Amino acid sequence: MPSGSRKSGTLRKVFKRTPGGKTVVHYEKRKPAQHKCGNCGKKLIGTPRLRPYKMQNLAKTKKRAERPYGGYLCSSCSRKKIIQEVRP
Repeated sequence: MPSGSRKSGTLRKVFKRTPGGKTVVHYEKRKPAQHKCGNCGKKLIGTPRLRPYKMQNLAKTKKRAERPYGGYLCSSCSRKKIIQEVRP
Protein backbone atom coordinates (compact mmCIF):
# COMPACT_ATOMS: atom_id res chain seq x y z
CA MET A 1 0.00 0.00 0.00
CA PRO A 2 1.48 3.39 -0.93
CA SER A 3 1.97 6.06 1.69
CA GLY A 4 -0.53 8.92 1.93
CA SER A 5 1.37 11.45 -0.17
CA ARG A 6 1.61 8.99 -3.07
CA LYS A 7 -2.12 8.26 -3.20
CA SER A 8 -3.02 11.61 -4.77
CA GLY A 9 -3.21 12.07 -8.52
CA THR A 10 -0.19 14.36 -8.69
CA LEU A 11 2.27 11.48 -9.01
CA ARG A 12 2.18 8.77 -11.65
CA LYS A 13 3.20 5.14 -11.28
CA VAL A 14 6.17 3.91 -13.29
CA PHE A 15 6.90 0.19 -13.30
CA LYS A 16 10.64 -0.55 -13.34
CA ARG A 17 12.40 -3.89 -13.72
CA THR A 18 15.26 -4.50 -11.31
CA PRO A 19 18.34 -6.55 -12.25
CA GLY A 20 16.99 -9.34 -10.01
CA GLY A 21 13.96 -9.69 -12.27
CA LYS A 22 11.38 -8.14 -9.93
CA THR A 23 9.08 -5.35 -11.04
CA VAL A 24 8.90 -2.44 -8.60
CA VAL A 25 6.74 0.68 -8.62
CA HIS A 26 8.38 4.10 -8.69
CA TYR A 27 6.40 7.32 -8.37
CA GLU A 28 7.32 10.39 -10.38
CA LYS A 29 5.76 13.74 -11.20
CA ARG A 30 3.61 14.03 -14.29
CA LYS A 31 4.69 15.80 -17.45
CA PRO A 32 3.76 19.49 -17.73
CA ALA A 33 1.28 20.75 -20.31
CA GLN A 34 2.38 21.39 -23.88
CA HIS A 35 3.70 24.90 -24.57
CA LYS A 36 1.23 27.20 -26.32
CA CYS A 37 1.55 30.03 -28.84
CA GLY A 38 1.46 33.45 -27.19
CA ASN A 39 -0.79 34.83 -29.92
CA CYS A 40 -3.36 32.19 -30.91
CA GLY A 41 -2.94 29.58 -28.15
CA LYS A 42 -2.14 26.70 -30.52
CA LYS A 43 0.25 23.97 -29.25
CA LEU A 44 3.86 24.64 -30.23
CA ILE A 45 5.54 22.00 -32.35
CA GLY A 46 9.19 21.24 -31.60
CA THR A 47 9.19 22.08 -27.88
CA PRO A 48 9.60 19.13 -25.51
CA ARG A 49 7.23 18.39 -22.65
CA LEU A 50 9.80 18.03 -19.89
CA ARG A 51 10.09 19.10 -16.28
CA PRO A 52 12.40 22.09 -15.63
CA TYR A 53 15.22 19.99 -14.16
CA LYS A 54 15.39 17.94 -17.36
CA MET A 55 15.09 21.03 -19.59
CA GLN A 56 18.26 22.43 -17.94
CA ASN A 57 20.35 19.64 -19.44
CA LEU A 58 19.05 20.07 -22.99
CA ALA A 59 20.81 22.16 -25.59
CA LYS A 60 19.19 25.50 -26.45
CA THR A 61 18.45 24.29 -29.99
CA LYS A 62 16.40 21.36 -28.64
CA LYS A 63 14.26 23.54 -26.35
CA ARG A 64 12.66 25.63 -29.10
CA ALA A 65 12.27 25.94 -32.86
CA GLU A 66 15.21 27.51 -34.74
CA ARG A 67 13.50 30.55 -36.24
CA PRO A 68 12.60 34.07 -35.15
CA TYR A 69 10.02 33.90 -32.32
CA GLY A 70 10.69 30.17 -32.03
CA GLY A 71 9.33 28.83 -28.75
CA TYR A 72 6.98 31.81 -28.32
CA LEU A 73 4.82 31.90 -31.47
CA CYS A 74 3.62 29.10 -33.74
CA SER A 75 4.91 29.02 -37.32
CA SER A 76 1.85 30.69 -38.84
CA CYS A 77 1.76 33.51 -36.26
CA SER A 78 5.50 34.13 -36.56
CA ARG A 79 5.15 34.29 -40.35
CA LYS A 80 2.40 36.91 -40.02
CA LYS A 81 4.47 38.88 -37.48
CA ILE A 82 7.55 38.96 -39.74
CA ILE A 83 5.46 40.11 -42.71
CA GLN A 84 3.88 42.83 -40.55
CA GLU A 85 7.31 44.13 -39.47
CA VAL A 86 8.66 44.25 -43.05
CA ARG A 87 5.70 46.11 -44.53
CA PRO A 88 5.86 49.91 -44.31
